[in-house]
Amino acid sequence: MGFDRSIKIAPSILSADFANFGAECEAIEAQGADWVHVDVMDGHFVPNITFGPATCAAIRPHIKGVMDVHLMIAPVDPYIEGFAKAGADIITAHVEAGPHIHRTLQAIRGAGAKAGVALNPGTPATAIDTLLDMVDLVCVMTVNPGFGGQKFIHSQVDKVRDLRAMIGDRPIHIEIDGGVDPTTAPLVAAAGADVLVAGSAVFRGGSVTDPTPYGENIRAIRAAAGR
Repeated sequence: MGFDRSIKIAPSILSADFANFGAECEAIEAQGADWVHVDVMDGHFVPNITFGPATCAAIRPHIKGVMDVHLMIAPVDPYIEGFAKAGADIITAHVEAGPHIHRTLQAIRGAGAKAGVALNPGTPATAIDTLLDMVDLVCVMTVNPGFGGQKFIHSQVDKVRDLRAMIGDRPIHIEIDGGVDPTTAPLVAAAGADVLVAGSAVFRGGSVTDPTPYGENIRAIRAAAGR
């Protein structure tokens, strides 16, 4: 998984057909998705429950590219090894999820995955300024985590711009999660983001039996992002 700052579209399977995850992963990749984003929620750190390592292991054979696993759970550390063994290429933990994010990031890299750190809308970019030399990705939540289909929080665009300046030449992706569509994609791309997570905006109008709209939606977001 080489590093570049080209726009990457990472559809969130939170918006996919839960009864057809394998086929949905294959369909979005065939339609142009760069990464597959897996939103893991525990009903504790966020008010929803989704998937665990077993689901990741089940869909891994159906994903040719990057499986991007976003842990919205607390505690995080006991589950890192399980998600790494399930085939996660990137494991992202929230800076707010526990008192020892530095240790968590060490554990993720130690398990053989790329390390990501996520910031909720109320958390400033400066919360991770001492962590930048040990992360591969920073995920900026542009909605409050827990549910798909929420409205984009525009104040986060300035946070993306701040992070891009902080990162400088480091090979760190800036990922946007929440409310991404052709209207908001150009705002965050211009601010410096390169990975765009989109759920309903990708899956809207399509299905496993008719995946063409997935491709149309992915191309529309990529075109809007402009790079």
